[in-house]
Amino acid sequence: MAIKRTTKADANISMSSMTDIVFLLLIFFLVTSTLINPNALKLLLPKSTGQVSAKPAVTVSIKDWGNDRFTYHINGSESPTPMSMVEDELVGILQTEEDPTFSIYSDESVPIKEIVQVMNIAKRNHYKVILATQPE
Repeated sequence: MAIKRTTKADANISMSSMTDIVFLLLIFFLVTSTLINPNALKLLLPKSTGQVSAKPAVTVSIKDWGNDRFTYHINGSESPTPMSMVEDELVGILQTEEDPTFSIYSDESVPIKEIVQVMNIAKRNHYKVILATQPE
């Protein structure tokens, strides 16, 4: 009597390496998403319930240093821009934009007078302005 041996290939695929890759990708995206910070300056923004869907091309941050000293930072730069140069910087950056929009980030303690000066730049140049706030 002849006994035949049958050797079949295993049709199962090990998924352990695939789950390792997915897990590593998940960790990578979680870590890189926390590194994205549009506002590098630490500001205490006022609270609001309103939301705007427009995306600003430029950000202007106003920081209060006390004793009526305020600094203006364009696009979150560490070096301050003098108020006399803010308009020139904004015009230079926004001149190629189709729908020029910029947002103002200011501390809660910044007087409205300082914010209105930046808003007047937008009015003179026909720009749209977004006043950034924290959600309530």
